[in-house]
Amino acid sequence: MYRMMVADYDSPSYFVATAAVKLGFFAKEGVDVEFVAEYGAKHGPERLLDGHIHFFGGPAFAATRAFPAWKGVRLVAALAQHSYWFMGLRRDIDIRRGDIKALKGLRISSSFAFPRTALRHTLIQAGMDVDHDEVRIVESLPSKSESHSLDGLKALQENLADGFWGNGMRLALAEKAGIAKLHLDLRRGDGPPDARHYNFAALTITENLIEKEPEVAAAAVRAIVATQKALKADPSLAKKVGDELFPGEEADMIPILVGRDAPFYDATITSQAVDGLNKFAMANGLLDRPLAYDQIVASQFRDLWRI
Repeated sequence: MYRMMVADYDSPSYFVATAAVKLGFFAKEGVDVEFVAEYGAKHGPERLLDGHIHFFGGPAFAATRAFPAWKGVRLVAALAQHSYWFMGLRRDIDIRRGDIKALKGLRISSSFAFPRTALRHTLIQAGMDVDHDEVRIVESLPSKSESHSLDGLKALQENLADGFWGNGMRLALAEKAGIAKLHLDLRRGDGPPDARHYNFAALTITENLIEKEPEVAAAAVRAIVATQKALKADPSLAKKVGDELFPGEEADMIPILVGRDAPFYDATITSQAVDGLNKFAMANGLLDRPLAYDQIVASQFRDLWRI
């Protein structure tokens, strides 16, 4: 039995990895995988290191927390293309969408796990002096469950923040409640010029598994590609997974979000994506020099990305 964990299991950002297990695409490849419904941003990379899990779906840079400079792990497939974080603002804040300079003096809530790194980097790249509180990054309310999708909404409702940074589900729920509006969508061109290349959602596997069980690693890539194709063809398949894992409102929302993101479902890891990832990692102290493509990506599986 193998185990899969994702950084945030109610997030559409990593949903392809979740659905690959829950919709049976791993099973079709002959690989028995259990989905671990925990908040993987908290300890997923460490669980990969100690062998508790075998597959981790999350930010492409996430595993460096437990595997410095990707030593011992490789990215085997993209779950989707490009940076996928959003910023939502309280609806009554009258500033133009995408205007980062206009955020001066505001409080933006974020998980202090992986997303905070990207938020801070985005603000700095846009010329904001984060260290002197031109924009204050405040921590999201502690969640009592493994689901964090209401964090942004709660931060605005309780006046702990003026905006929030997070995944598409957080933004969608806050928009539906009539409290928030979209301010930044990195994947679709908002933010600094290179923002859509900071990161991407990826499936990470240890080099040990790749070397000892290459057929399992290859099967994982095929399962991801098959899931991407199935969800692009029929986003309503996501509802089956949502009904099992999410509260009702989120279960209803996930097919809509999957349909919106489906054009970005492509397992290919491009050299441009790795170049952007190298720059992001160096700027945030995760690397001291750029790494070659093959030091980050298990390129032996590239032929499987477009089967």
